[in-house]
Amino acid sequence: MSDSKAVIPVELIENKIYLIRGQKVMLSLHLAELYNVETKTLIQAVKRNIERFPEDFMFQLTNQEFTNLKSQIVTSSWGGIRRATPYAFTEQGVAMLSSVLRSRLAIEVNVQIMRAFVRLRRILSSNADLARKLEALEKKYDAQFRVVFDAIRALMAEPGKPKRKIGFLVKEARPEYVAKRKKRKRIKKSR
Repeated sequence: MSDSKAVIPVELIENKIYLIRGQKVMLSLHLAELYNVETKTLIQAVKRNIERFPEDFMFQLTNQEFTNLKSQIVTSSWGGIRRATPYAFTEQGVAMLSSVLRSRLAIEVNVQIMRAFVRLRRILSSNADLARKLEALEKKYDAQFRVVFDAIRALMAEPGKPKRKIGFLVKEARPEYVAKRKKRKRIKKSR
């Protein structure tokens, strides 16, 4: 199926992929929405086949993680009051869901979700390549402009010893100047 005839646009799926505990995951409530089933139905199917979902495929969010996620994404609708925190499914966990949910729609949606994960991985990879190229350029220019950088560092360094005074230094004996004072006569006032 091509992207133009996709059941769900890849961009919509990408907006539902979060980074939690250092992993890209999708939440059970969003997956249930995409698969067009109730969240409790999705979780029941997973719990009936729990051996297929080890911790690196699926984990339940803590209350703190879920609160933090809701506060970061204020525009998203999270539904009403929840009794339990949602489950987070990694890429492998989402792939495993296709074996648990056996409807035709679930298979088509799963294909789109896998494409979204691949696209995100490709984008992250290209960003990593760009970062490596930038680092190489910095190293290259650092070597070429080492003299400039050294001069700037020297200007920024604090002076070690006090500099000479500005002006002319006279090295001859200092002439003695005699100041003549006028003697004032004090007149005593008589009374």
